[in-house]
Amino acid sequence: MLADVIDVLADPVDGSALEGADDFRRLVSETGHSYDVARQGYVTLAGGAGLKHKGDGPEMVAARETFLGRGHFAPFVESVTDTVEDALEAAGVPEDAHPVICEVGAGTGYYLAHTLDTVAGARGVGIDVSAAAAKHLAKAHPRLGAVVADVWAGMPVRDHSVDVITVLFAPRNPGEFARVLTPGGQAVVLTADPGHLDELREPLGIIGVEEGKVDRLLEQSKGHLEQVGELEHIEFKMDLDQESIASQIGMSPSARHIAPDVLAERISRLPATMTVTAKATVTRLTPVA
Repeated sequence: MLADVIDVLADPVDGSALEGADDFRRLVSETGHSYDVARQGYVTLAGGAGLKHKGDGPEMVAARETFLGRGHFAPFVESVTDTVEDALEAAGVPEDAHPVICEVGAGTGYYLAHTLDTVAGARGVGIDVSAAAAKHLAKAHPRLGAVVADVWAGMPVRDHSVDVITVLFAPRNPGEFARVLTPGGQAVVLTADPGHLDELREPLGIIGVEEGKVDRLLEQSKGHLEQVGELEHIEFKMDLDQESIASQIGMSPSARHIAPDVLAERISRLPATMTVTAKATVTRLTPVA
């Protein structure tokens, strides 16, 4: 709930502290700005220009719920959660503390909820630009506060208030990450590798994963974040039926580039079940001293 992380959130206009008002139906800043809390429990924290992007619509969010809910990406969430625990230990966070874990591009909260279940006492801030996703995100875990914001425009989060940031196949803002992380805090970033879902590329005509994603991440982070430890490469097989394949494509950028009827026809020509390879890399980053 937002009340659990109010000490972490900040006014997107000027960075001042926020507090709950009217039984947390609004968040009000020290400088007088007010932000209504939606009845579903999330808050939109955007500056004067508002949100330029709307993010995933209801159809993409529903596809994400279906695919992730079937556990197909469970090895990814397990790996990220293990890495978060390692990052908290490396930072010397006591076991009885209440560390803050912020997921950027949190979607429906599938990954963050799992991490909060695993890390006892942790509090979560889930940020996504999609209001459709935030409706699910706000209900994903009792210790999670859901925020609609565009991380490219800035994170509505106080300086040095977050112990770990997680980013799974989502946008990154290294400068903002460095600002909001605590000393010794880490960003845990999962990026797709070339070959990810390749068995589906040719028959469905979907977008492939370009080379050098991790190299670009490290280049973009220069001056803000530096790599911690070794890269972790994750690869596993998934047996997907046609409905799961449709959900996977429906939650991906490819859904915006293929007409629904065309995609449905291509999927219908696939075998009833296909073995598909998932491949990604976990990179750990910490603010430059």
